[in-house]
Amino acid sequence: MASSDRDLDVVVFGATGFVGKLLAAHLAKAAPEGTRIGLAGRSAEKLKQVQAGLPQRAQDWPLIVADAADPASLKELAQRTRVVATTVGPYARYGLPLVEACADAGTDYCDLTGEVAFVRQCIDRFHEVAARTGARIVSSCGFDSIPSDLGVLLVAEQAKADGAGELTDTVLHVVSMKGGVSGGTIDSARAQLEAMAEDAELKKLVADPYSLSPDRSAEPSPGDGVDSMLPSRDPELGRWVAPFVMASYNTRIVRRSNALTDWSYGKGFRYREVMGVGSSPLAPVLATGVSAGLIAGMGGMAFAPTRKLLDKVLPKPGDGPSEKVQQNGHFRIEVVARTTSGARYTSTVAAKGDPGYAATAVMQGESALALALDRDKLPARAGVLTPATAMGDALADRLRAQGFELSVRRD
Repeated sequence: MASSDRDLDVVVFGATGFVGKLLAAHLAKAAPEGTRIGLAGRSAEKLKQVQAGLPQRAQDWPLIVADAADPASLKELAQRTRVVATTVGPYARYGLPLVEACADAGTDYCDLTGEVAFVRQCIDRFHEVAARTGARIVSSCGFDSIPSDLGVLLVAEQAKADGAGELTDTVLHVVSMKGGVSGGTIDSARAQLEAMAEDAELKKLVADPYSLSPDRSAEPSPGDGVDSMLPSRDPELGRWVAPFVMASYNTRIVRRSNALTDWSYGKGFRYREVMGVGSSPLAPVLATGVSAGLIAGMGGMAFAPTRKLLDKVLPKPGDGPSEKVQQNGHFRIEVVARTTSGARYTSTVAAKGDPGYAATAVMQGESALALALDRDKLPARAGVLTPATAMGDALADRLRAQGFELSVRRD
C-alpha cells in the first residue's frame, strides 16, 4: 500500500498513557493545519477522555482501538497511517508486534525506547523487510537519544564542511539537567536488568559498545573509559565527570549512526558520554557520589530481593512528574570532538522543559511530523534506523523552530 493511500499522517499509539497524552497535546498544538492525526490505544473510553482534554482542533481526530497483544489490530493500524508514534513500553515486552506490522506495511515508526536488546531484535528481524518496503523504523526519538545523535551529527557535518577531517575522540557531557522520573522509564530499566540477570548472552550483548552496529568487525577499538562507571577528571573537558545514566544506551545509537552512513563520522571515531560536575574542590566528592548512587541503583534493580524493596518506593508505570516539574525542567549538553586535522569542535543541544517528558514529547512529536510531512528532505534510507540517519537536519530544523538550541562552534 502506497503512503499516499493512507487516510492518516500520524497515529499516536499509547495515547492514554502519561507520555502519550503529552505527545498528543504537542501535536494538537504544533502540527500544521491539515495534518491528519489519530489516537490509538486499548480502551475507546479512555481515548475519548484524552481527546476531551485536547484543544478544539483535536476533537475530530479518529480514535482507534488497538492492542499490542492483538496483531490483527496492529496490522490494520499500520495500514491506515504514514507514521506510528508509540509510547507503549517496555518495548521488549510490548513493541515487537507493532514494529513487524509497520515494517510489513511500509509504515514509518518512531518510539522512545532505551532498550538495547529490543533494538537489536528489531534490526535482526525487521531491518531487511523494512528496507524492502521503504519503512523507516526509528527508535529512541526522545531524550534517549536525539540530543546525543543530532549533537554528534552536527559536529561531523561542520567539520566536513570546513575541511577539518573526520571525528576521532568525541565526548558528550551533560552540562546541566533538571527533571523528574516516571514509572515507565523505571519499568523499562527493570525489565532489561531482570532479563540480563537470567541470560548471560543478553548481558554480553548489552555490554558490547558496538551491539547495534551492522558490522561489528569493522568497528574501531572503543578506547579507554567507554561506559566507565568511575568518577574521573577529564583532561579534554578540564573538569570532573561522573557516569551518565543514559550513556550505555545513547552511545550505541550514535555508533550505529556512524556505521549506517559508511562511517562518515570517521573510521577512528570513538565516542563516550559523561555527566559534568565542575572543577570546584567539591567536584571529586560529587562525582564519586553520582557514581556510587548509579551503581547502587542498578545493582538494586538487578536482584530480586532489593528490587522488591525499591518497587515500594519508586514510581509505578503510568506515573510521571507534575506539570510544575515538567515546566521547570531543562537540559543542556555539549559534544566536544577532535578531528584528524587536530581541530576541536563543540556542539550544544539544549531545551526548556523536563528532559524525559515535556522535552521528549516535543522531540517525538517533531520526529513523527518530520517522517510524515518532510519526506522530500529526509535521507534516502529505509530499515531500522536512528534519528540522525532517518531524519537528520530536517529534524534539527524542526526542533529549532520549537525553541531548542542546536548549534556548533569551532573552538
